[in-house]
Amino acid sequence: MTMDTQSMTSTTNKVLGYPLNAWYVAAWDHEVTRKPMARRIANRPLALYRTEDGRAVALADACWHRLAPLSMGKVMAGDEIQCPYHGIVYNSAGRCVSMPAQETINPSATVPSYPVVERYRYIWVWLGDPTLADPQLVPDMFQMDDPSWAGDGLTIPVNCNYQLVVDNLMDLTHEEFVHSSTIGQEELSESDFEVSHEGNTVTVARWMLNIDAPPFWLKNMRDKFPDFEGKVDRWQIIRFESPSTIRIDVGVAKAGTGAPEGDRSQGVNGYVMNTISPETDKTCHYFWAFMRNYRLDSQLITTQLRDGVSGVFKEDEDMLEAQQAAIDANPDYEFYNLNIDAGGMWVRRLIERQLAAEGRLVPTV
Repeated sequence: MTMDTQSMTSTTNKVLGYPLNAWYVAAWDHEVTRKPMARRIANRPLALYRTEDGRAVALADACWHRLAPLSMGKVMAGDEIQCPYHGIVYNSAGRCVSMPAQETINPSATVPSYPVVERYRYIWVWLGDPTLADPQLVPDMFQMDDPSWAGDGLTIPVNCNYQLVVDNLMDLTHEEFVHSSTIGQEELSESDFEVSHEGNTVTVARWMLNIDAPPFWLKNMRDKFPDFEGKVDRWQIIRFESPSTIRIDVGVAKAGTGAPEGDRSQGVNGYVMNTISPETDKTCHYFWAFMRNYRLDSQLITTQLRDGVSGVFKEDEDMLEAQQAAIDANPDYEFYNLNIDAGGMWVRRLIERQLAAEGRLVPTV
């Protein structure tokens, strides 16, 4: 279903909270080891570790006894973790199995244990109602571990509300101004786009035909076609999956070779993979990767793309943190919406719907 901005009713312009009945990335798979690590997701401090058989575990990072961080403790044989303060031991379900200097274990000696799914090179956690934690609801990011795609990514700690990152990714016309030396060009704001939504997804599609390739994409074209010259057809197809995962199908192809109709053989195609986990109301963990379907065996290209995209995203980080500071300084100010905000407005509706279903629809200033 396609909608234009003229037919949309207004939604709240306040920065919203975050649903809890959802899967959020807590870490890259390689970050979680037998040594416990601490990470705060949706204002919940977590202790993450792996059991002896390699399974990832997420417990509340506070011992039942005196709230000492379990992430400062050590993993015992099997699946158990020991508090660093007084030696209380918990299993992976969060139940105490050993107390110092006494044989009787207090039955209330438990810490919350959160559902975990390891998929697409990430460790996902569910912080809401555990009976609703269906692994099939993990957002689709299949390019992350599909052998037809190659790439890598990083984590950016951003000092802003997670929704500001989502807004940034749903409207890429900012590239013309924030990323003018790499991926930005005038055609971004001059081109038409189409917004559609279905279920818990929103899609924004933009095509720019017969244009000059910006520096980033010209380099990628020449990585695959060393003698390339001329105009390109460029695309950006942004797909949001609530509450905070965005895959962006991006690329360029030699102009007039059929890319809009589905033939991308004369071009280069990438996916910018993004999933943003709120840390607090004003900070978040931004997990991203750039995946490509050409020159799969080249580690050099993988590293160059990761480092190049990282530099582009640093420009976003600076802008988003400045925006958060301005929001904090102007707590009564509400955003205004332009046509380019149509995708982001639908995203906010989906998040509002989830928060309302949880009884937690309270704007966060």
